[in-house]
Parts: sequence; structure tokens; C-alpha cells
Amino acid sequence: MRAAVLGAGSWGTTFAKVLNDAGNDVVLWARRPEVAAAIRDTGENPGYIVGRVGHRVSATTDPLEALKNAELVVLAVPSQTLRGNLAAWAPHLDSQSTLISLMKGVELGTTLRMSQVIVEAAGVAADRVAVVTGPNLAPEIAAEQPTATVVACEDIDRATQVQKAIFTPYFRPYTNDDVVGCELGGAVKNVIALAYGMAEAMGMGDNTRASLITRGLAETARLGVALGADPLTFSGLAGLGDLVATCSSPLSRNHTFGEYLGRGMTLEQAQQAARYTVEGVKSCLAIRDLARAHGVEMPITEQVERVCHEGADPRVAVRALMTREIKPE
Repeated sequence: MRAAVLGAGSWGTTFAKVLNDAGNDVVLWARRPEVAAAIRDTGENPGYIVGRVGHRVSATTDPLEALKNAELVVLAVPSQTLRGNLAAWAPHLDSQSTLISLMKGVELGTTLRMSQVIVEAAGVAADRVAVVTGPNLAPEIAAEQPTATVVACEDIDRATQVQKAIFTPYFRPYTNDDVVGCELGGAVKNVIALAYGMAEAMGMGDNTRASLITRGLAETARLGVALGADPLTFSGLAGLGDLVATCSSPLSRNHTFGEYLGRGMTLEQAQQAARYTVEGVKSCLAIRDLARAHGVEMPITEQVERVCHEGADPRVAVRALMTREIKPE
């Protein structure tokens, strides 16, 4: 198949390699000319991943060139920029193409999931949009370390087509028709990973971190069920799997950013130290608003938002979590 990957960051570049290794021809769109030139000239994107992306991958700074005749359109831009980018790209999408979202976030202002933004901004049917999510840390996949992932789509036949298009000896995709649950698992885990990173930086031990993962999963599932998701989704790759990987790995941007905050940095200082997009920082606002709109309690998300956007001390946030009213699990 012919695939366009729009976004040449770590995950977009790595996914282009996966598509290459699965036997597809890929055009990778990069915003910066020097990135596209490096991929064309050397086959590598050294600022983001280690190693070659494969001989089937070419690169361009022209999105229309990337989209030409693309059967698979992979969207790998920061979640809060998606709507603006799609305004320019939508008129050039093939009417039969499958749109694949790699993004894990909730849009500020609208509280829409990324697949919903794609449907609205691109004017496509929901069953044309597939979501790829799970414990997918890009550097490990680029190094061809075995991992599993989920392809979620309302149209299970389309999900199966995507599954076949990205199946490699090191990348094993499973299908799922619960788009809501899979997307929420991917979005909320970034927020919980921020809390996990804060706790680690403050010297808290395994009990604390295990509690954050399990209670974080509980609040993710509560929100998911309120929005119509299958509760079982959250015990799978898109829920627990992604949550554990993102919380515990130093490769996780959200984990690392949380550590910066836990060491006492302000949001601005942490952003200067990070120099990359941290989806959980903005998404925590949208997820909090989404939860409030549906009457769902998400105490960890609430405290992460207070630390990130209201300047609360992480230690005060932990104390607030521990002194909440006691109740049955």
C-alpha cells in the first residue's frame, strides 16, 4: 500500500519505519526542510530516532506531495495542532483513504477526542478513522524491540486492513472496535504519567507509584464508561499496557516532564528543559473539563492540572489526594 505519514517527530518517523518494514511505500511529511533533507539523503532522522527508516521511505516538506494517491494517511502531529493542519490537508485526501491517528490527546476548548476532531475537521465518516495506540515508546520500536499495539476502528474490516499493513516481526497489532475506550486510555495515561514522574522525583516509593497507576486506571475507566466505552478495554493494551509503559519508562516524555515538576521547576522552566511537546500538559485541562461535564471524579487529573496550570506545589497536591474523603474502592 501507499502511505503518507504527516509528522516527522519520533513516533511519526518510527511509524514510517514500521510501514516500510511491513512492505508499504511511504512518504513522510516533515515541517522542517532540514529534517526532510536528512531523511532523503541519509535515510535517518537523527534528531528523533536512531537508525535508518528504510528504503521505501521518502520525505518531503510538501503535504500535497505526501498525500498524492495515499491509501493510508497517518496523522502524527501534536494533538492541539491537528485541526489547523487538517484545514489545509482535507481537500487533498483521497475519498477512499483510511485516516490513522497516532495522537493521544483531547482537544482544548471542544474536549473532542482526536478521531472526533478528524471527522469534524476533515469532513469524513467516523468509520474511515482508525486509531493506533498502546505501549508504543518510539525508541524501543525503532530498535525493533517486540511490542504489541491496538488498531481501533468502528469498521472492523478497515481495522483489519490497517492491522495487516503494519504487522512486522517486532510490531504486533490487535484490532478493537472500541474507539472511545482506546483513545481515552491513550490520552489520560499521559496525565497519570506526569503525576508518576512527580512522585518519583520526590523520592516516593513503589507503593506510591503502584497506587498512582491503579487509581489512575480507575479514573480513566470511570470516564470511559461515562462516555460509552467498554470497561474491558482498560485492562488491555490501550489501557493498562499503555499506562504502565508511559508511567514507568524514562523514555516517556510525560514521565520526564513530571520529574521536572517534582524537582520544583515551574511549568515554564520544565518546558524550556524539555524542548518537546508533552501532550499531558495541555490535555489535562481538556480531560478535566470533559470529566466535569459528565460528572466524573478524576482526582489525580485535577491535581496534575493544579500543578501544571495553577502553580500548586506537587507535595501539596499529594496531600490533597491522600486526605480526600475515604470510601469503598
